[in-house]
Amino acid sequence: MRWTKTPGTPGLPEGGWAAQTVLLTGASGGIGEALVEELAGAGARLVITGRRREALDALAARHPGRVTVVAADLTRAEERRRLVEAAVEAGCTMLINAAGVNRAGLFEASSDEDLEALVTLNLTSTLQLTRALLPRLLAAEHGWVVNLGSTFGSLGYPGQAGYCATKFALRGFTQALRRELADTRVRVLHVAPRATRTAMNAPEVEAMNRALGNAMDAPQRVAHRVRRAIETGREETQLGGPERLFARINAIAPSLVDRALRRQLPTIRRFLARPGGETP
Repeated sequence: MRWTKTPGTPGLPEGGWAAQTVLLTGASGGIGEALVEELAGAGARLVITGRRREALDALAARHPGRVTVVAADLTRAEERRRLVEAAVEAGCTMLINAAGVNRAGLFEASSDEDLEALVTLNLTSTLQLTRALLPRLLAAEHGWVVNLGSTFGSLGYPGQAGYCATKFALRGFTQALRRELADTRVRVLHVAPRATRTAMNAPEVEAMNRALGNAMDAPQRVAHRVRRAIETGREETQLGGPERLFARINAIAPSLVDRALRRQLPTIRRFLARPGGETP
């Protein structure tokens, strides 16, 4: 059903977080785990999913009666179907797509399996899950789709070619879906974290960021910024002042960014000569 958007209500409607039931992917670690704490603490109810059941159960135990666990592999159609059924039954009003994977490394050293895993989880399964849940969100009085992207969705970066491809695509999907749903009550938001410090970061990625002087945020800070973006209805949020500036320069004068990143190439190659580990 199509609704007319209510003017003057860019953020959460009356009832705030207590009126929201959130389906959150990628909840078993990193930013996703921090989002559980942030949103449950704000009063939301959550259906959380990820592959590590024990980690999800531990989160639910910290918020009894507020968090429902549905362990699932989003790349499997049957498990996505089961997850959507649970979200519909719970009366889901918001989808936060936080699941993702990265394997930093030089593109020439990437395997077909690595590239397929990146595209399947970061993009294909995210689109499939969003499409499957969209009828429920359209039927809600107020619905939300919130996609967690990356600075690398606006800035092509050496050693991150495959990851950049998925995050550029996710940003384009978010923008197109927002415009497609402009005459409905579903809001579509995109939040782009910069480098984030999580337990899943490969040691060489952490070391490279230190060598380059790249700032890294705690997952809790990112989770708080996601919450604030939703509360204010901010459709596009890029974390980090330098990253926002770099992305803007890249959009209007990419040759300037080309030259700046070329100076970083020796350091990037030194740390990423072999593919790195997974990051959230």
